Amino acid sequence: MHSRKLKVRRQVFLLSCALLFAAANAVAQESSSKPNESPAGTLSETPSSGGPSAALRAVLTATCSQNQADFVRFLTARNKEAFSRMSPPARVALMKRFVLLNEPGKPTISSNPAGRPIVRCQTPDVTTEMQIGGAELRDNIAFLPMELRDATDSTGEDVHQVVMGFVREDGEWKLLSLGLLLLDLPALEVEWDAAEIESTEKSAIESVYKVAAAVEAYRNKYAHLPESLANLGPPLHGTASGEGAGLLDGDLANGMKNGYNIRYAILGASTLGAPAKYELSGTPRQYGRTGRRSFFRDANGTLHAADRHGAVGSATDPKLE
Repeated sequence: MHSRKLKVRRQVFLLSCALLFAAANAVAQESSSKPNESPAGTLSETPSSGGPSAALRAVLTATCSQNQADFVRFLTARNKEAFSRMSPPARVALMKRFVLLNEPGKPTISSNPAGRPIVRCQTPDVTTEMQIGGAELRDNIAFLPMELRDATDSTGEDVHQVVMGFVREDGEWKLLSLGLLLLDLPALEVEWDAAEIESTEKSAIESVYKVAAAVEAYRNKYAHLPESLANLGPPLHGTASGEGAGLLDGDLANGMKNGYNIRYAILGASTLGAPAKYELSGTPRQYGRTGRRSFFRDANGTLHAADRHGAVGSATDPKLE
């Protein structure tokens, strides 16, 4: 079962969605070394040294836990800027490619008998094991063979061999390529964001429903509507209160979640004494990249959706089925 999961993810991992980097491709084809061997005629790191091997170990650790702050440390300046513009789901999708796991995991580091680093990424369903080989150093470029397998695969029947590329920038080793995929994020960011639009729109719908549920829970507890989304967020001090009810996470309480702006508006109470009503909206922060459809929950609780080219939706939009 685990091997089948890895095979499916490997197909996504090897998706040819960028230009091939010729030098990386050539070295990948020439190198047939196992992770505990060094090819003849090239410089190689010793197992105890730092350099690109240490950088790759840190990259795998960061991508296993989906720690974006640690991951960006190993992006080139050009890629780091592009990474910051990508939607949150697209950034996570990029990191998933390194460990072939959908969920964040717990990384651990050990060594094989030759002293080569082994990074294990453990999730509730699958644990992958990544063994890093000796680096081939070519001036300011380095290539490292890596074996990735399901940790339960003791026979090595489903081992994936990948060559990772690094380039030295300002004295530090930065990611250059992932297998045959050149990490040219400025060229890929729009394409990858677009591929994640379905996910971000689904997340926006869930956010609107989650905020509506929090508003109702607040009203039931405090007998009135919250003045703003901030009243639904984590308490600033001590226990939950009307100023911070602890019903939403910090992002939603600030009106932002996974590439969407979430807005809340109170409608005046009717002259007949009916309780005040409210409306909610979700609009893409970057139209065409973090989402296309705008979502609108009207005062009666009906959710509407339409492509408004980034503008706020309305109750006249089609109902979301």
